[in-house]
Amino acid sequence: MPESRVRPEAAQKKKLRRHEQVADVQREKERVGRPGERRWVPPLFITCLLLGVAWIVVANVAVASIPFMVALGQWNILIGMILIALSFVLMTLWK
Repeated sequence: MPESRVRPEAAQKKKLRRHEQVADVQREKERVGRPGERRWVPPLFITCLLLGVAWIVVANVAVASIPFMVALGQWNILIGMILIALSFVLMTLWK
């Protein structure tokens, strides 16, 4: 069976609708996948990692000369490990 002819106005409307749908999809992709949205993540996780390592090193080397670290005792290791674990959690947010 032969296909019926399409009116030029209807073909133009169909073409415009397709272009609008493609444009909507592209805008949605751009909105969701912007690479610069989380620029704060790398400095924060590097800071947490270095702070955690520094906390453990200082707690083991100079524990006798820092009064609040003496009071914390073995909790210093846990504090350092929490900071390091926090940095690993923050790494998962980086895009």
